[in-house]
Amino acid sequence: MPTPSRSVEQCREMTSTSAANGEAASRAKRVGRPLVAALFWVAVWQFAAWSVDKDFLLASPWAVMTRLAELAFTIDFWGTVGWSLARIAIGFVGAAVVGALAAALAAASRMVDTLVSPLISTIRSAPVVSFIILLLLWTDTSKLSAIVAFLMVLPVMYASVLEGIRHRDRSLLEAARVFRVPFASRVAAIDMPAVLPFFAAACRVGVGLAWKSGVAAEVIGVADGSIGERLYEAKLFLSSEDILAWTLVIVVLSVACESAVLRLLRRVPGRVERSAS
Repeated sequence: MPTPSRSVEQCREMTSTSAANGEAASRAKRVGRPLVAALFWVAVWQFAAWSVDKDFLLASPWAVMTRLAELAFTIDFWGTVGWSLARIAIGFVGAAVVGALAAALAAASRMVDTLVSPLISTIRSAPVVSFIILLLLWTDTSKLSAIVAFLMVLPVMYASVLEGIRHRDRSLLEAARVFRVPFASRVAAIDMPAVLPFFAAACRVGVGLAWKSGVAAEVIGVADGSIGERLYEAKLFLSSEDILAWTLVIVVLSVACESAVLRLLRRVPGRVERSAS
């Protein structure tokens, strides 16, 4: 007959084994579902390519991946990726910094809020092509994608950070004022935890918006050495393989940039897992 201590030990082992199996099953589901979804849409893509049966209209997944592999082994490919990545990143980071500072000033001053709000609303409502055409009159194409990405992301950052500031815990702010908590300590303990989830959500939207608007500006402006120029050339030559290959590159870069930004935010005091998940 097993002793009580041995029974307890066996129960613990069974519990730990069950927990490990449950965690493994949960991990498999998290990986398996996106994989199944991706395979489903690849199959739809392949079926559409078979139905069209014209490569210049819709290339097959295999043809696109083959073309992408060919591009990836050229120096020009990585130079083009770096060119667009650098400029769109500059526009995004600039919008994040300026938007956060403008939101902080607007929250502190009603006058600033009154002056800035119409400008932000105008930028948010105006079509991106209007800014691209105006900028083509004012500046050269090498700066176009950075400026357009900045303008498109700025309203998102401003509105989200301002909303986060306005959702701070009023009781904590009052306690900080009563006990004369230093400004830097209050920012770290109260302001940043309240604002970071909103800022992280804005980053998730802003990264994709920066890439879409930035590449659109490159296509319209035909910026030398950019991804947009490669897409424009693919359109001229009726090469759907190149169009789809470069589109996949843009999607991968956008997802990678979003992941990198959220990883950096997780290291800042004030957890943002709820927004990043």
